[in-house]
Amino acid sequence: HPAVRFADPMIDAIAAGFDDYAARGGVTVYDCSSLPEHVHMVIGRHRLTVEKVADQFRIAATRSMNVAGCNPMAGRLDARGRTPSPWADGEWKVFLDTPDDIARAMRYVVSNPEKEGRPRQSWPFVTPLPV
Repeated sequence: HPAVRFADPMIDAIAAGFDDYAARGGVTVYDCSSLPEHVHMVIGRHRLTVEKVADQFRIAATRSMNVAGCNPMAGRLDARGRTPSPWADGEWKVFLDTPDDIARAMRYVVSNPEKEGRPRQSWPFVTPLPV
């Protein structure tokens, strides 16, 4: 399938899905930028692997886009007759060990929308990092 570009209503639905999973899954999200072609997150340690947490965020976001009627893959079917995922396989992950590393990552995430000419984002599921 061609790469997906998320429109603003899709980004809002993705954020609603992230909000839902962060609450249900007990995931602390310290920062998040959801952009037309990718998402950045800084999350706290969790009992699940980071790969499983990322999977659950993608599932929740896709479910939210389905409910909102804005899944960019709606109407397409894969070889099993199912709607394919709008997400790429895998994720890029970096484990942050020091407060400086975490602060640098958060600055990058929060400023990322501006690099694409978009406003900074503020999501209800983001928990400010304790200082």
